[in-house]
Amino acid sequence: MTTWFITGISRGLGLALAKAALAEGDTVIGTVRGGRPDLPAGRGTLHVLTVDLADGDAAEAAVGQAFALADRLDVIVNNAGYGLLGAVEQATDAEVARLFAVDVFAPFRIIRAALPRLRAQGAGHIVNITSIAGRAPGAGAGLYAAAKHALEGLSSSLAQEVAPLGIKVTAVAPGAFRTDFLSPHSIRKSAAEDVAYADSVGRVSSAFDGMAGRQLGDPDRGAQAILAAVRSDAPPLHLLLGSDALGRARAKLGAVIAEIDAWEAVTRGTDFADRA
Repeated sequence: MTTWFITGISRGLGLALAKAALAEGDTVIGTVRGGRPDLPAGRGTLHVLTVDLADGDAAEAAVGQAFALADRLDVIVNNAGYGLLGAVEQATDAEVARLFAVDVFAPFRIIRAALPRLRAQGAGHIVNITSIAGRAPGAGAGLYAAAKHALEGLSSSLAQEVAPLGIKVTAVAPGAFRTDFLSPHSIRKSAAEDVAYADSVGRVSSAFDGMAGRQLGDPDRGAQAILAAVRSDAPPLHLLLGSDALGRARAKLGAVIAEIDAWEAVTRGTDFADRA
């Protein structure tokens, strides 16, 4: 059976993934900020660690605790995180520092702490839960998009570094899932909106407010998709979850290719003339 280390199992996709793994008879070591998640043990074994992932030392210590509990970790899922909405101009230093502490630096520290043990095992799978916002950013979520884009970049490079060591990496980019992500538990907003951004940030913010409880994504199905990727002999480096994520990703890629083509002559024109 598989042993999982999953951050943020108290709600949302992390909770659904922990439930699905336990139902398969796997062992789950999950982190929460407080309390105990509403999880039936199923056929598996559950261990819960209380960790504040904004504390870098605590994040690394949790990895040590996990290996002490299980001796071996097969899958590490960096799921814990939250969103920050609002105009880039209005975000404070403190808001951005905490966002990156939880959404970027905690996963990095967990990965760094785990890699020596994964290398010794000669196997392991690191799954980083990012967001379609990190691949196809939109107005009103610039700092959140930046954090998730950073995790996407880390995943892509890391995959190349550790592939010869038998370690796999998958960056999972969900669209909008019907969890409480849009609730105060998982989303924060910068200062009151400036009317100057009414047509961009204001419009998107209103759309987010109206989306809560009506998102297309089913977290249980999302969890099963991640299980399938982890069980695969050839797991994807990039996995999209949700038809909305798929649509946004394709639109973004199409726009990027069109822009590259439109500016190709300028791009090529920056080489030294004797290399033309």
